[in-house]
Amino acid sequence: MAVSHPQPHISRFLTERIEAGDFPSAVYLVAERGNVVFAEALGDAVREKQIIPATLDTIYDLASLTKPLVTGLLCARRIESGQLALDSSVAHYQSEFDRADKHMITVGELLTHSSGVPAWRPLYILTGGNPDSTVAAIANEKLEYSPGTRVVYSDLGFIILGLLLERLTGTRLAELARQEIIEPLNLKQTWFNPEKALQTGIAACELGNSFERDTCRQMGLEYNAWRDDLIWGEVHDGNAMFLGGAAGHAGVFSTAAETMRLANRFVEQQTERLRPETCKLFHTKMTAGLEEDRSVAWKLASSRESSAGPDLPPQSFGHAGFTGTSCWIDGKRQRVFLLLTNRTHARALPFANINDVRRQFHSLAVAALDSTDFSL
Repeated sequence: MAVSHPQPHISRFLTERIEAGDFPSAVYLVAERGNVVFAEALGDAVREKQIIPATLDTIYDLASLTKPLVTGLLCARRIESGQLALDSSVAHYQSEFDRADKHMITVGELLTHSSGVPAWRPLYILTGGNPDSTVAAIANEKLEYSPGTRVVYSDLGFIILGLLLERLTGTRLAELARQEIIEPLNLKQTWFNPEKALQTGIAACELGNSFERDTCRQMGLEYNAWRDDLIWGEVHDGNAMFLGGAAGHAGVFSTAAETMRLANRFVEQQTERLRPETCKLFHTKMTAGLEEDRSVAWKLASSRESSAGPDLPPQSFGHAGFTGTSCWIDGKRQRVFLLLTNRTHARALPFANINDVRRQFHSLAVAALDSTDFSL
C-alpha cells in the first residue's frame, strides 16, 4: 500500500479542477532522488456503474506514456548495444518501407516524431481488420512532409517502432517489456492487458469510443465494431486494442508509484536498465529549429507552449497520455513529476484540455520542493 504525503497547495488546486469537471480523479506523485516527497489520490476513479474513490494504488491506463516508458526504453537499450542506430533506415528492418518516398526514414526520425508519417489513422479500418497488415497499411499512407523537416506528433510512428522491436527480437512487445523492464524492476502493478479480476482497482475511461468514432466520421470512414460499453480495465486507444492491447504507442497500465520507478530509469543517477551515459539521449535536443524540441521518445521543456510550464528547467523532458496522464522529469535535480487523471471518464465530449493544469501542478510542485528541508 502506497503512503500518502499530501502537499496542501497541490491537493487544493487539483480538488478545484475535479470540482470544475476537468477530470473525476487525480493521483499525483512528486519525487526527488528516487524518493517520494509528495503524493495523494483525489476524487473518484470510477463514477459510472458504481462509485470507486481513487487511491494511491489505483491503476491508470497510461496511454501514450507507453511511448517513452516502454518503447523508448526498449529502443534505447538496443541503441546502447548497437542493435539499433538512430541513423539506421527503417526499411532495413521493415521492408514495407523500402519504397521511393519512405526508404530514407530513420529510426531516429520515428523516435523524434520527425518522420513525415501521419499522426493518426484508424488501423482497424485501413487494414480490413487484419493486424498483420499494419506495417503495410502505414507504409501505404502518403507522407505529410519530408522526413527531418518538421515535428508532427505521430502515434503511427511509434506503432512502427513497436512492430520493429518485435521483428528485431522475434518476441511480442508485451513479453519483451515483461522480460526487460517489468520483471527486472520487480513491478507488480504494471502490465499490458490487465486481468479482468483487477478491474475494480483500475480507473475507468470513456463510455464507448465516441471520440474516435467522431474522428472517423469527420474523415468519411465507416466502421461497425465500435465499443459501446464503459471502457474500464482494457486499453482505451482503439488502435492499441486492435493490435491486441499492446502496441508501441499505447497500452501500458500502472500505478503512480510504479510509473515513478519506470521514470527513474531515464535519470542518469538512478537508471538500472541502461548505462548512465545512454540517458543523455533523453535530454539532448535532436530537432533544433523545428516546431518542437524533441529527444529520443520525449518532448523537452524548452518546446514552445510545453506542458512543463515555466518552472521546470529547459532540459527537462516529459510526455502526456490522451487519457489524462503525464510524466515530466528534471534529470539534473533527479525530480519526477507525475499527474495521473482519467479525463476521458464521466464527461461528455469535448474532453478538457488539461495542459494548463499540468503547468500549474509543476509550478506548485517545484515551489514546494524548493522550500522543503531534506536534511530533517
